[in-house]
Amino acid sequence: TFVALGTSLPDTFASKQAACEADDADAAIGNVTGSNSVNVFLGLGIPWMMGTLYFLATNEAGGHYCVPAAGLVFSVVVFAVAALSCLALLYVRRIYFGGELGGETVSKWCSGIFLCFMWFFYVLLSSLKEYDHIDGLLSAKTYDSFGCSCDMSWSKC
Repeated sequence: TFVALGTSLPDTFASKQAACEADDADAAIGNVTGSNSVNVFLGLGIPWMMGTLYFLATNEAGGHYCVPAAGLVFSVVVFAVAALSCLALLYVRRIYFGGELGGETVSKWCSGIFLCFMWFFYVLLSSLKEYDHIDGLLSAKTYDSFGCSCDMSWSKC
């Protein structure tokens, strides 16, 4: 969380500056999208590579790296729904308000509240699924290249 804050906060200020100086929000949204893509790819890729190298070096669990992914499908679907809803909001704002950002105070606040709600929606549903409060929805068994089921834990492979 602190790493995400440290890497995203400067981009937030850069996006605000771009939004204030430009006629439209394209530069600000491009900055946020690019920044988040880098954070996700590095934030997932580096630990995954470190885990793989650790398992290869220690020969733990037979030397293969198995990641439990029982809630991943559900989380990706929830994220996709939230992301498409946010994109729909931006599209509606561009048509009816002439831009993604700015405009009347009421529309800005309503849009901000909606975006915050979508974030809470994603975090809440993903957390409920991860802690087994939501069962049976979009569950998928995951197997690694050795045929090991990764649903429970790598130590059971």
